[in-house]
Amino acid sequence: MVYIALTGILFFVSYFFANTQINSRKIYYITFLILFSFSAFRYQVGCDWEPYLNIFWKTSDFKWSYIIGSREPLFWLSNIWLHEFNLSYLYLNIVCSAIFFIGIHVLARRQPDPLAFLVLLFPILIINMPMSGIRQGAAIGIICIAIVAFIDRRPIKFSLMVLLASGFHTSALIFLLLLPFSTGKYNNNRLILAILFSILTLILFSFLETAQWALSTYVGTGREAYGAVFRVSFLSLTAIYFFLFVKNKWLKTFPKDYSLISLGSIAMLIIIFIVPVSSVIGDRFGYYLIPIQVMIFARLPYLPFKFNNSLHNILPYIGTFLIFFIWTQFSWHFHECYNPYKIWFFAEQLINVYDITSPFINEKS
Repeated sequence: MVYIALTGILFFVSYFFANTQINSRKIYYITFLILFSFSAFRYQVGCDWEPYLNIFWKTSDFKWSYIIGSREPLFWLSNIWLHEFNLSYLYLNIVCSAIFFIGIHVLARRQPDPLAFLVLLFPILIINMPMSGIRQGAAIGIICIAIVAFIDRRPIKFSLMVLLASGFHTSALIFLLLLPFSTGKYNNNRLILAILFSILTLILFSFLETAQWALSTYVGTGREAYGAVFRVSFLSLTAIYFFLFVKNKWLKTFPKDYSLISLGSIAMLIIIFIVPVSSVIGDRFGYYLIPIQVMIFARLPYLPFKFNNSLHNILPYIGTFLIFFIWTQFSWHFHECYNPYKIWFFAEQLINVYDITSPFINEKS
């Protein structure tokens, strides 16, 4: 299977370069280009392919004024803009993938090993988001830029990036809960302020049209994300691992972003309690935490473990591959949505793969 093979190759290359003195920067950029192309130029791959195609055609008659006052206006703007230039639905995947990967690159540049950070995102986050949930994928890319602003203690830029991300997916507004800590002051008073701010934010968030729709659609309706328990449990196990084995070492080695990783780990512990209420909502919020989870994974080789260094370094690769392998082998959802993998990048007539005058798929021979 192409996904298992690609993951295995990426993990081997990443782990090999992490254990040598060879500069992996060139390998990072080659891998970045491969994964971007794998995501952006897929063809009829991803569970949300047809739903977003239907949305694309619905927007063919929308005017620019439609986005004023609408929720998630940047996503609608992207669709309308493509129609204005007479571009097909295929280009919407390119736009959303580009936003995701730009954000990932901004965050990857801050890591001691950008290659490890990138490849550990592939099996779960990249395949599920820019290769399927493109709207949230774009939001996650912008949130990665917001994370960098948080680390740099720039609360205004952090807030603007979160608001910008919510223009693609309203759920990104949850990151406003971190605003009290974005100045870099992480203490008990700030924690109390954050709790009060969180309660107020959640109350206001619950009145949003999107939140009302999510509650009525996913809570008590029987709609489930069956892989959520594995993905969210993996996040929670990462948080437990961080607090038991990594916390003090991280504070000494990477003090600048300790507050981000600590708060993100707390969120990873909390999110497991959302899954019994709604596995879909818990899963969706969990995807936002994966970049923070992978920051922990990618920096383990740089932490001063006294014993079993190699074991700590390889655990993220084993855990991530195991979760991914179980998903690919036993999920009907995966087989329905992702197999077979097809790409239109090498087609003879790229622009005409779709008949852009028709709302129905018309694959050219």
